Amino acid sequence: MALESRNKIKAEGGIASMTDLVFLLLIFFIIMSLMSNNQTPIDLPKPSEDLKSTQDPVPVQVIITEDNKYYVLPGETEKDAREFEAIKEKVMKEIAATEPKIRIAGHKGAKYEAVFNVLALAQANGWVPVLAFQK
Repeated sequence: MALESRNKIKAEGGIASMTDLVFLLLIFFIIMSLMSNNQTPIDLPKPSEDLKSTQDPVPVQVIITEDNKYYVLPGETEKDAREFEAIKEKVMKEIAATEPKIRIAGHKGAKYEAVFNVLALAQANGWVPVLAFQK
């Protein structure tokens, strides 16, 4: 009794169709590279334009300490640092007397949540937040 299969499947592939495909792709990319426009206009500032090199100072600043406490400048120091709820009223009074901008600076060890609390307060009141960072 013969258990071998009489039909053999060839695992060979035709390489001729693959070379045709590569040749067509090569022609396509050559034609597309010739048709592309390499002279895209870019609007650069003129040398005579006066560019602003410094930012306007922000009168109200909230500083976040390493232990997630807050204090408000001008007028307070790190010794006056306290919880977020305690500074809300002072910040609102200070900003009401000046322009609606608030500078937020935090210690690198402070939690993100501490910064987001001040950002949420700024967004709720329509203030412009300015985040301070060091290079």
